[in-house]
Amino acid sequence: MNSNNNPNHAPLRDVAQSPEATARYLADVQRVLLDIGKNLETLAIETRVHCRGAHVDGDRWYHARLRAMPVEKALKDVLKHVNGLTEGLEKSAYKRNAFADEVKALPGKRREKELEKQRKKNPQLKAAPKSPAQEGAQSRNSGYGGPTSIYNLDRRESA
Repeated sequence: MNSNNNPNHAPLRDVAQSPEATARYLADVQRVLLDIGKNLETLAIETRVHCRGAHVDGDRWYHARLRAMPVEKALKDVLKHVNGLTEGLEKSAYKRNAFADEVKALPGKRREKELEKQRKKNPQLKAAPKSPAQEGAQSRNSGYGGPTSIYNLDRRESA
């Protein structure tokens, strides 16, 4: 079925499902915003020069500057918002990739958590079962933990 005729087709749905496609799309939008930002910076400079040069009879030297300040501030605010948008796009692309990595790692984390839970419920699963000979040898070498007789107390190993 053609995706253009499908009423449920949303063009950005495919982009949203892939972290790489999302990053590419956000980079394209950021590129456009950076171009707009350059144009706005140029416009702000030209507006500043024009507005500060618009003197009226009876003005003191600073009157044109005072009249230009609100216009300059408005353009400066717009530039600040455009820069914030570009930074936000970078952050969004990073967070989207981090989300994808977290989703990929989640089954392994859950498996580990389940194994840890099983180990807590059943302590025998902590290590491979030892033979009685290994347990006896370990208890003899463990120092205070092993059985001793009153006749060999002087040969006992210290911890």
